[in-house]
Amino acid sequence: MRTRKTAEARKAEIVDAVLRLSDTHGPDRLTTETVANAVGLTQPGLFRHFPKKQNLWEAVAGRIGILMETAWTKSQRNKAPAVERIYSLVGAQMRLIQSTPAIPAILFSRELHTKNKVLRTAFLRLMDRFHRLATDMVTQASEANELSKDVDPEDMAYLIIGLVQGLAVRWSISGRNFDLAEEGNRLLRLQLSGFTDGQLTANDERGAQ
Repeated sequence: MRTRKTAEARKAEIVDAVLRLSDTHGPDRLTTETVANAVGLTQPGLFRHFPKKQNLWEAVAGRIGILMETAWTKSQRNKAPAVERIYSLVGAQMRLIQSTPAIPAILFSRELHTKNKVLRTAFLRLMDRFHRLATDMVTQASEANELSKDVDPEDMAYLIIGLVQGLAVRWSISGRNFDLAEEGNRLLRLQLSGFTDGQLTANDERGAQ
C-alpha cells in the first residue's frame, strides 16, 4: 500500500529538488513546472505547498541557512587554537559548497535577489553571521599571538569571505576540476601567513581537511 507523504515531507522533497535542479538548470531558468515534474506533482499541486514562487525560494533560503549554520557549528566543536578554527570554518563552508554546488549560483543570482527582498535579506544575514564568526576567531587569534595584533579583525574576516566567494566562483566556472576544500586550505594558509610573524605551523594545515 502506498504511503501518503505528509505536507512537511513533500515540502522538503520540493526544496531538495530545487537545490538539485538549480545546479543543472540554473536558478534563474528554473520553472515551477520543471520542479513539479521532478517530484511527480502538477503545478497546481506544487502551489498547494508553496502558493507563490517566492515562497518556494524563501524555503530554499531557509534550507541553505540551516545547512550553513549546522556546518559552521560542527566546525567549532573542538577547543583547538583560534587559527585552526578559522581553517575549520572555511573548510566546512568549502565542503558544503562542494556537496551542494547550487549554493553559489543561488547566492549570487541577481535576478532572484531583485525580485525577492526577503531572499536577499536572508542571505545578507547569513553573510553577516559568517563575518561575525570569522571576526571573533581572528580577534581570539590576535589575542593569543597567533596572528598579528595589527590585524583589524573585521577587515580580516572580509578578506576571508572574499577568498571563499572568489574560490567558489573559480571552482564553478572551471568545471569543478579541483578539490574546493583543499584549495581553500592552501590559499587561506597563504593569506594568513601575511598576518603572522612566521608562527603558523603544519598543525594549521589540518583545519580544512
